[in-house]
Amino acid sequence: FKDPFRKGNNILVMCDAYTPKGDPIPTNNRHKAVKIFDHPNVKAEEPWFGIEQEYTLLKKDVKWPLGWPLGGFPGPQGPYYCAVGADKAFGRDIVDGHYKACLYAGLSIGGANGEVMPGQWEFQISPTVGIGAGDQLWVARYILERITEICGVIVSFDPKPIEGDWNGAAAHTNFSTKSMRKEGGLDLIKKAIGKLEVKHKQHIAAYGEGNERRLTGKHETADINKFSWGVADRGASVRVGRDTEKEGKGYFEDRRPSSNMDPYLVTSMIAETTILG
Repeated sequence: FKDPFRKGNNILVMCDAYTPKGDPIPTNNRHKAVKIFDHPNVKAEEPWFGIEQEYTLLKKDVKWPLGWPLGGFPGPQGPYYCAVGADKAFGRDIVDGHYKACLYAGLSIGGANGEVMPGQWEFQISPTVGIGAGDQLWVARYILERITEICGVIVSFDPKPIEGDWNGAAAHTNFSTKSMRKEGGLDLIKKAIGKLEVKHKQHIAAYGEGNERRLTGKHETADINKFSWGVADRGASVRVGRDTEKEGKGYFEDRRPSSNMDPYLVTSMIAETTILG
């Protein structure tokens, strides 16, 4: 990718890592994901992923959310989501700087917004095919770390950075196949959701560390131990959009992955479960 920091002819390179013997290191989940995305049945379906990456901005020295009173709390949630104004949106200069840097790098970034909890934000990697979604999200995270470093702020991908009556942070993963995007695709979406339900425990185990603190059934989440789905249901494990239901084709959103998930694991598992079964 083009390097937004050094500019010119400089580039950022995303690498997967191997031992001196040539074996992938234990955390190299890209190696495993490539095998799934290279499967002919998966390639034929052209799987699209759109990932919504939530994160929290923290003050460096006290590790308390940006915009919050030191040692205290802001007003209750409600006015902060997609908000504007110095009393509701904290850190927009960082968000805009990150967005511009990602555009310069050539990433398929498709949006950004303030989240439900003040000091929390989200950016979206637009629909990207196969392994590219994981590559792009990791580089976008790296760029965000660099931007916050410059600004003297910490970025946290903890799924529940503040305990209590505050929203957690997720990485909602939107997914579709070529067949789902065609007429009659809604029936295939429902079948895919059924396959995800059968493998719920396996997916949850790979969907991020500390996710049990977020998936409580409150704050726009489903209970971690129960699989559910619904149309336009923000409290379901999997959400189908109103437009998808209306048009009878489209995509669905897996709302279970946490903000610190490994996108190689999540995207490849969704493809493996729904396409390869």
